[in-house]
Amino acid sequence: MNTASDTDDIDRKLPIGRTLTLGLQHVLVMYAGAVTVPLIVGGALRLSTEELAALINADLLCCGVVSLLQALGLGKLVGIRLPVMMGVSYAGIGPMIAVGLMPGMGLPGLYGAIIAAGVIGFLLVPVVIRLLWLFPPLVTGTTLTTLGVGLLGVAIAWAGGGYDVPDFGNPAYLSVAALVLAVTLLVARFARGFLGNIAVLAGIAAGMALAMALGKVTFHGLSETPWIEMVRPFQFGWPKFEMSAIATMVLVVIVTMVESIGLLFSLAIILNRNLSPADFARGLRADALGATIGGIFNAFPYTTYAQNIGLVGITGVRSRFVCVAASGILVTLALLPKMAHIIASIPHYVLGGAAIVMFGMVAASGVRILQSVDFKSNKHNMFIFAISLGAGLIPTLSPKFFNAFPPLLSPLLHSGVLLTVVMAVILNLFFNGMQGASVQLEGEPRPRLDATEGNEVVQ
Repeated sequence: MNTASDTDDIDRKLPIGRTLTLGLQHVLVMYAGAVTVPLIVGGALRLSTEELAALINADLLCCGVVSLLQALGLGKLVGIRLPVMMGVSYAGIGPMIAVGLMPGMGLPGLYGAIIAAGVIGFLLVPVVIRLLWLFPPLVTGTTLTTLGVGLLGVAIAWAGGGYDVPDFGNPAYLSVAALVLAVTLLVARFARGFLGNIAVLAGIAAGMALAMALGKVTFHGLSETPWIEMVRPFQFGWPKFEMSAIATMVLVVIVTMVESIGLLFSLAIILNRNLSPADFARGLRADALGATIGGIFNAFPYTTYAQNIGLVGITGVRSRFVCVAASGILVTLALLPKMAHIIASIPHYVLGGAAIVMFGMVAASGVRILQSVDFKSNKHNMFIFAISLGAGLIPTLSPKFFNAFPPLLSPLLHSGVLLTVVMAVILNLFFNGMQGASVQLEGEPRPRLDATEGNEVVQ
């Protein structure tokens, strides 16, 4: 059960200076992921430099707005009101590019599909909530372990210099990433109070200083960047709605919901908090509404960001108002392109050292959940974990494995999270039956829904 101190920590308002600093730390750890997706999608759709800049600013604005909805809440229907940051899901990259390149579609067709998919996803939330009983500790623990291990590939790629860099693995890159990791661990181990809470920020600052000393950082183009620039809705044209494109993006929104369910379970473990079905419903509605907002401002669908949940686990700072502050910083960066340009100049290998810690924390959360699973007397659970883990790592270890399948299935087959969930749920029902899916182990800070009535089980 929740304790008063747990709730007080989550709703606690820290001094403004500390809140802003901790919020900036959240922004820095998610920034690379937030700008990477628009760079990839915009490049594939052959956008001009000006259009690409507009896409990035729209993305930052929507990251901030949707994170604000999630952390602060909107009425009694939207927002889980926990320390959560929202960013673009990598699961949508392939499908969005495919829709954008369809004849007669382009960006208006893509954004029409995202808007409609968000509305449909919002309406589907009650259905998703009634299926939460399919996510016992074996399924959620396996999913989070797969997600964390898969994301470590991203962290390692960043530490090596980033994707597609010609001198990947340059010793200078690896040295900077190692310094970031070392400073983060040293500060976390020996610092006390506020300094101990910003271990990741201290590591990034040390890595940035070394990268600048080595002459590896450039602020090229900063002088030409305007100070203020507004983000307009429908800046790439009025949306077009086409059923095949909408169906594709509905799958993407469902994938983001599955990702969020696993990560919110992980956050519940970190916060030592029981999440009710109503909590999950509010969180998933924020996901769906985020897609609609993203479509209106010509950005993307959004999901809970794993690195920020890992950051909560590292720092122990539970206040959701830190994420509210981070949301405000993101909105400000979207309207102040010069500031965004400076943060965007932080090299990937600087962020890579910190990402290794944060993504590793996600995997560790999965392992922690799995500790409550009976592997000793139920050998079938080992099969479920092993096969589900292997299936979930296919997109990471062999990205072209499903290339021969129809593009419509891309959001399903290229999402390690969804592959893990589907495989784990099916195998768990096959080996353990309905009882295995509905078992609630004592002491786990997670809800269970009654399989027949959809009611929360009192813990």
